[in-house]
Amino acid sequence: MTCRELADFMADYLSEELPADARSQFDHHLSLCPNCVNYLEHYKAAVALGHTAFVDQNAAVPPEVPEDFVKAILAARKPR
Repeated sequence: MTCRELADFMADYLSEELPADARSQFDHHLSLCPNCVNYLEHYKAAVALGHTAFVDQNAAVPPEVPEDFVKAILAARKPR
């Protein structure tokens, strides 16, 4: 497994959705590549930080966020 392949499968690895043989290759690559270990740790931290953004799904939008920006996001979420 290359570093690029590892990056492509990172989400599946963390969600434990990789097949056993691919997971074994992933783990082997991590045992040899400190750069990918570092990348994985930062990826996990980013995912954890992203989850904290939705701790209170009923929280009000902060007043400093422009209303037009909020409307654009909501419009983009609507199915077409």
